[in-house]
Amino acid sequence: MKIAITGATGQLGECVIQFLLHSQAPENIVALVRNQDKALHFTQQGIDVRYFNYDEPASLTPALQGIDKLLLISANEVGRRTPQHQAVIEAAKHVQVKHIVYTSLLNAEHSLLSLAKEHQETEALIKQSGLNYTFLRNNWYSENYLATLPQIIEQGVLYGAAGEGKISSASRQDYAEAAAKVLSSSGHEQKVYELAGSSSFTLSDLAHTITQIAGKTVRYQNLGTQEYTEALLAAGLPEGLVDVIVDADIQAAKGAMYSESKDLEHLIGHANTDIKSQIEQLIT
Repeated sequence: MKIAITGATGQLGECVIQFLLHSQAPENIVALVRNQDKALHFTQQGIDVRYFNYDEPASLTPALQGIDKLLLISANEVGRRTPQHQAVIEAAKHVQVKHIVYTSLLNAEHSLLSLAKEHQETEALIKQSGLNYTFLRNNWYSENYLATLPQIIEQGVLYGAAGEGKISSASRQDYAEAAAKVLSSSGHEQKVYELAGSSSFTLSDLAHTITQIAGKTVRYQNLGTQEYTEALLAAGLPEGLVDVIVDADIQAAKGAMYSESKDLEHLIGHANTDIKSQIEQLIT
């Protein structure tokens, strides 16, 4: 069985491949990449590396020849995802890929997040293709809240706009392990998995947890939409990313990041990594 992963040199793709190597021979794994120079380590491991560019449809069909299962990791260019994904789906249908696994968004059908629209459109395209499919509806990554942990500790303030909204995030490793399990086992056709952490926290809880572990007081400062937008822009983040981050917090305040689903825990066969453990790993 040949398993292919799009965006293989990205953070999630790399993790998925490392998990797959626990159960699959390297020659049965195909890394689909835009920059083959960044994939030399895969070649050295015996993994098949193929050029694959969403924006070059001619590159897609040859790269998917002989593939049984395809992990379509959602593209990172918000606003251009649907046509990019459509090109991949059409190529997969053309070469008769047996099963496509797509990384979607938690509660994609009903999510209030601005990101939801492209995921809804992609899910619809996959269903219309007639291919066997599995939707991995990933919630927010815990890493999204910990990327600036040293600065948060130094300043003593965690900024956000999520109010007291509960967040059921999980680690990138957890989502990657779930994807690898689906790709390397059977019985997942036409299944939709709502993937989220088994425990939840508010940003106030997160500030308290950081305080406990770092030994330095960190407080949560809830900002209004405009204030938070201006603060992130002032920090040098690009406008498109700022829009996504602010929207995520605003919708989290309304419950968009909260889930009681245990699909993730059931797929990986153990409790997911809680955010406290991740903080401990980062600062101890």
